[in-house]
Amino acid sequence: MNARRAAIAAVVVFALAAAWVLFVAMPRWYAARRAQLQPGTPAAASSPAAAVRKITATLFYVSDDGMSLMQVQREVPFGGTPAEQARAIIEAQLAPVAPQVSAIPADVKLRALFVTERGDAFVDLSGDVSTKHPGGSLNEIFTVYSIVNALTVNLPAVTHVQILVDGKEVDTLAGHVDLRHPLAKSLEWVVHDTQ
Repeated sequence: MNARRAAIAAVVVFALAAAWVLFVAMPRWYAARRAQLQPGTPAAASSPAAAVRKITATLFYVSDDGMSLMQVQREVPFGGTPAEQARAIIEAQLAPVAPQVSAIPADVKLRALFVTERGDAFVDLSGDVSTKHPGGSLNEIFTVYSIVNALTVNLPAVTHVQILVDGKEVDTLAGHVDLRHPLAKSLEWVVHDTQ
């Protein structure tokens, strides 16, 4: 009888241990392992697989003499679709990078970006692009075409760019460049001395 009780006790202890492993230990281990592999966690950030894929894009900045735009090669995050790639390019174009001088006023934000199947990109910028613009026809040309050219030079899927301000169509940014229609690439003001 004691041997039978001992066998039953051993089976019960084994069953309890197995249940604890299956229902407590394994889920905790699995949850901790998944947390390590989630993007943004230190383990994921340090692993080579978590490295961000990049492309080299041509961006446009004001030349040293202030009379033209110059092309600058910069790495930007890779986007899986034309709209995602366009967003990465415009966000890079808006970000200040010393020693380059941006033609786009400081603090301008990208509110939204859409690319149609026809190849038109709609770039919706914050109101700072107008309210903080220094004015002048040359400055406005540089502002507009640093955005238009950044997309049309880098993305074959984009042929024209329509600039919107705070979600609305505008006639101009500062009174000189007609923005009522999508604009095509124009390298007329670009110096071909690439850095």
